[in-house]
Amino acid sequence: MTEKTKFEFLPHTADIKFRAYGTTLNELFENIVLAISSIISKDQKISTKKGKMISVSGDDSESLLYNFIDELIYLFDAESFIPVKAKVTLMGFNLKAELFGDDAKNYKDLDSIKAATYSEMFIKKNKDIWTAQAVVDV
Repeated sequence: MTEKTKFEFLPHTADIKFRAYGTTLNELFENIVLAISSIISKDQKISTKKGKMISVSGDDSESLLYNFIDELIYLFDAESFIPVKAKVTLMGFNLKAELFGDDAKNYKDLDSIKAATYSEMFIKKNKDIWTAQAVVDV
């Protein structure tokens, strides 16, 4: 991982596993949005024409991460919204985010994520870098 790496995909037999990185927890969750967006968009350039505010909470770091990914999937499935950028504010296990993205109907050949999973999930801090790992069911 280099200093500039925001996320990376890791080998997985059936689903998609990724790690996101950040120097703060807020930045870590902002980079998780980039990873989810990359999966859904298949690396297409998505505009930031629309904005949405979301609030998510959890009982611990992992449940917060799970609920956050689940909310991003819901926005795509139910509201046809692809978030590609975020401004995240965390207070304990409560997260507020301003998401920026566009209407999925404006793009072709998108992928969908069926669900977040707890498989191999973690959030940890090593020296000055926060790392989150998650597997999503595709």
